[in-house]
Amino acid sequence: MTMLTEKNDTVPVASDLALLGLMQLVSPALPIGAFAWSQGLESAFELGWVSNEDELGAWLEGVLDDGLTHAELAVIARMVPAWRQGDSAVIAEWDGWLAACRETHELAEEDRQLGASLLRLMTNLDMAPAAEMLPDNAGYVTLFSAMAAIRGVGTHDAMLGFAWAWLENQLAVACKALPLGHSAAQRLIERLRPALVAAVARAEALEDDQLGPALPGLALASAQHETQYSRLFRS
Repeated sequence: MTMLTEKNDTVPVASDLALLGLMQLVSPALPIGAFAWSQGLESAFELGWVSNEDELGAWLEGVLDDGLTHAELAVIARMVPAWRQGDSAVIAEWDGWLAACRETHELAEEDRQLGASLLRLMTNLDMAPAAEMLPDNAGYVTLFSAMAAIRGVGTHDAMLGFAWAWLENQLAVACKALPLGHSAAQRLIERLRPALVAAVARAEALEDDQLGPALPGLALASAQHETQYSRLFRS
């Protein structure tokens, strides 16, 4: 069993280096191409389901409550400790489970592409996990959790960081495609910041048999996007 730890095991979870590592991981400037994907949001605009600031806030709250809380965030809560403990079986189990939750080709492709891009970056930074620890075609959450563990980021903070990065990405999509004004995007951040904290707390409390996203609207929007005539984003 290969242990995945910081080069300095004495670094506290809340250390400055860990905090900076988390900021690097969730930065929009991270060169993994996250800006190219909308997770079905572009189709929600095209279909008229989301047409203004309030409707976008409601859409994002729904995706957060019924999706991320019961899928990505809950998996990160299991993955980060598994990476630290070198438990490749747990990592493979949850990587496969999350892949099975991707209901469309584009959502699955986004997960694989972002995971592959993050792995390439980690390799370039001499941070790549041992090959025997990685599932084949590991998804983004799997590599995100690995990098968080290597950086000494606490599990709770990694979950918050992931939720924040998701929200920033979705608002960036809205600013380009709705379009949403930048001040409106900041108002939505203020509206949703408490929801991010609450979502992480709920995800931390979930048992394994309580996991599973329920986002039929997002799945339909994503499927529609595959044949959408004019689009800016890959999903």
